Amino acid sequence: MAAIAKLIAFVVALWALQAGAASASAPLPVFVSILPQKYFVERVGGEQVVVSVMVGPGQSPATYEPTPRQMTALSQAKLYFSIGVAFEDTWMKRIQAATPALRVVPMQRGIALLPLTGPGGEAAGTDPHIWTSPLRVKIMAASIRDALIETDPAHRGDYELNYRAFIAELDALDRDVRALLMSAKGKSFLVFHPSWGYFANDYGLRQIPIEAEGKEPGAKALVRVIDLGKREGARVIFVQTQFSRRTAETVAAAIGARVVGVDPLAENYPQNLLRVAHEFAEALK
Repeated sequence: MAAIAKLIAFVVALWALQAGAASASAPLPVFVSILPQKYFVERVGGEQVVVSVMVGPGQSPATYEPTPRQMTALSQAKLYFSIGVAFEDTWMKRIQAATPALRVVPMQRGIALLPLTGPGGEAAGTDPHIWTSPLRVKIMAASIRDALIETDPAHRGDYELNYRAFIAELDALDRDVRALLMSAKGKSFLVFHPSWGYFANDYGLRQIPIEAEGKEPGAKALVRVIDLGKREGARVIFVQTQFSRRTAETVAAAIGARVVGVDPLAENYPQNLLRVAHEFAEALK
C-alpha cells in the first residue's frame, strides 16, 4: 500500500509539474480596442502573446458595445491595452469592475494629445487618433514592451528584441511617408471625420474636417466647409469606411471634388499608412 501511495503521489506531482510548465509556456491572452493596436502588440509580443480585438473590421469605435462573448473572454485576459477611443469612455469602468484582475495599460500615456476641431474651427475636445502617427506609435511600443516585461519577465529578451525591430520598422515607414509627402508640405486636405490630425501634424499638412464627434454638420457649417474647400482648391474628400459617405458626396459635388476612402483602422499598419500617403500625395499635387 505504501508503494502504491508513493506512486500516486509521484504521478500527481509529475502532472502538476507538466501543467505548470504548459501554463508558463502558453502565450499571454491580451485584449486591445482597435485593429492597429493588434498589429503593434503582436510586433512587440511576437509568439508570446495572443491578441483579441474589441472593435472589428467595419465597426466604429465611437459607437461600439462589447458582446457577451467578449466580456467572458476578458475574464481570461492578462492585459488590456486601451487607447482613448470613444467607446472606452463608457465601457472601461464596467470592464474593470467585471474583471478586477485584468491590468489596463493606457497606450496614450506619455503622448501629448492634440486638440480636435470641428468644421467651423470650434473646439471639439482632444483628438484620440494617435495611432496615425508613426512617431507616436514608437512611444506606444515602449509602453507595450514595458507592460509585457512586467507581466511576463521570463520573456524579457524576446520583448526587447521585438521592440527594437519594430522601432526600426517604424523609422523606415516614417522616412517613406515623409518622402512621399515632401512636396505636399503646407497644403490642406478635406476629410469627413477628423481621423488624420496626428498624421497631418507629423508631415506638415492641415486637416479640414466636415464633421467632428460623430455629428453631422448643420447647414451653416456645411456652407463654410464648401466655401473653404473651394478656396483651397480641394479635389478630394477623404472618408473612412466606418462613416456614411452621403454628406461627403454632397460637399464633393458642390466643389467639384471626388470622394476617396481611407481607413485609419486597418490592421496592416505599414501597408495601410503607405497607401494613405500615396493617396494624399496624389490629391495634393
